[in-house]
Amino acid sequence: MQLNEKRNQEKDTIRFMITVYCKKKHKYKKGMCKECQELYEYACKRIDVCPFMETKTFCSSCKVHCYGKEQRDKIREVMRFSGPRMLFYNPTMAIRHMMNTIKNKRRT
Repeated sequence: MQLNEKRNQEKDTIRFMITVYCKKKHKYKKGMCKECQELYEYACKRIDVCPFMETKTFCSSCKVHCYGKEQRDKIREVMRFSGPRMLFYNPTMAIRHMMNTIKNKRRT
């Protein structure tokens, strides 16, 4: 997989997860509220400059945490909420996400 493709795939996944979170928690009907949009934009900036993108699977498994504490806590909350729900909303993305998790656990 090419690096840009991997970055775009990660951005799509994070967008999806934040959108599910915002829709359910903030009762936002279309897209994302301002707070969630800012979190998504922050995550995209981090993804764009990640020096470990070629070898890493998820930010949570990275040795260097480039997110600020506040954003890290918020993205963790989003992931915990949206992760289990991904299977109902986008099974293909959920399975791909689970496969990446399994690959990551085997490496470590």
